[in-house]
Amino acid sequence: MVVHKDFERPDRGLLTAIGQQATATLHEALGKQGAMAFHIKPLYPGMKLCGPALTVAVPPGDNLMIHYAMTLARPGDVLVVDASGFTEAGPWGDIMTTAAMAQGIAGLVIDGCVRDAETLHELGFSVFARGTSMKGTTKEHPGDVNVPITCGSVHVSPGDIVVGDDDGVVVVPRAQAPSVLERARAREADEEAKRRELRAGKSTVELLGLADVLKSLGVE
Repeated sequence: MVVHKDFERPDRGLLTAIGQQATATLHEALGKQGAMAFHIKPLYPGMKLCGPALTVAVPPGDNLMIHYAMTLARPGDVLVVDASGFTEAGPWGDIMTTAAMAQGIAGLVIDGCVRDAETLHELGFSVFARGTSMKGTTKEHPGDVNVPITCGSVHVSPGDIVVGDDDGVVVVPRAQAPSVLERARAREADEEAKRRELRAGKSTVELLGLADVLKSLGVE
């Protein structure tokens, strides 16, 4: 068991700016890296989150160290939990959500399941998970807090910026965040220019220079 009680968090202005970008844009700006596996999805459509990762690793079917990790959280943090992809229990539910919201925690990303889904939706707390399970967990086994983990097949370190929307979750390494933001903004400006050309009547084949590729395949 390894527990670190604190970690370095990104600048608040940087977090806000990163949070204004779509996950797909950030994924492209990261060189097509950082996207969690497709099974880590929002519990309900429309859920969004952005914040520094407070990482937790728990054994399957136990949530003791998630409870402890919440005592270390600051407002705006995102709990990122490696639950080993276990889907036969829900280590997170309405009681923990109520506590998290009272602390100002921004959301939860868990490589596992949650329960009390309807109540979580009503509370408006952003949750990204593999799915739901009504089964409860034990609260007795050790785990790790604020250490590098793997969640959704992506490496996550404490303080990395975690962004979630309807497309899924992307992890922006804290040290790379300023340059990723710059590339994301440039990409969005480029795509807006493309949208203007498309609205003016240009085809996607013309815009993306696909004619030669199609021709090489015998399509003209």
